[in-house]
Amino acid sequence: MDAKAPKALLKAQKLANLLDTAVKLPLIPIRIGLDSIIGLIPGAGDALMLFVSLRIVWLGKSLGMPKALVAQMVKNSAIDFGLGFVPFIGDIVDVFYKANQKNVRIMERWWISENKANVDAATQAKLAQWESENP
Repeated sequence: MDAKAPKALLKAQKLANLLDTAVKLPLIPIRIGLDSIIGLIPGAGDALMLFVSLRIVWLGKSLGMPKALVAQMVKNSAIDFGLGFVPFIGDIVDVFYKANQKNVRIMERWWISENKANVDAATQAKLAQWESENP
């Protein structure tokens, strides 16, 4: 009974956090990441961030995700890339449109749906263990 998330999913989660939410802005409740910061470099910054974003898509594909979900992830990355080309407004929107986080959520939902029985069994086992240790 293996209910642990695969390494590819864990890597994607870490990368998405780095790209989209690694830095908390002072005084306002908004988190940004490297995508928003490096995306300020006209053209090259957005192209570099697209390349890194596609790494998350590749990790999803390596897990065996269906083509439709992989295509949805590519679409999210492409939208993020396209927004970056709109001067100033694109940089502001990029702070709020967190394509990498969206893509990881797609991966997580798919993985959980594929492994629901194992996750449920592991949860029940942990709950039973906790209940026996805490009467």
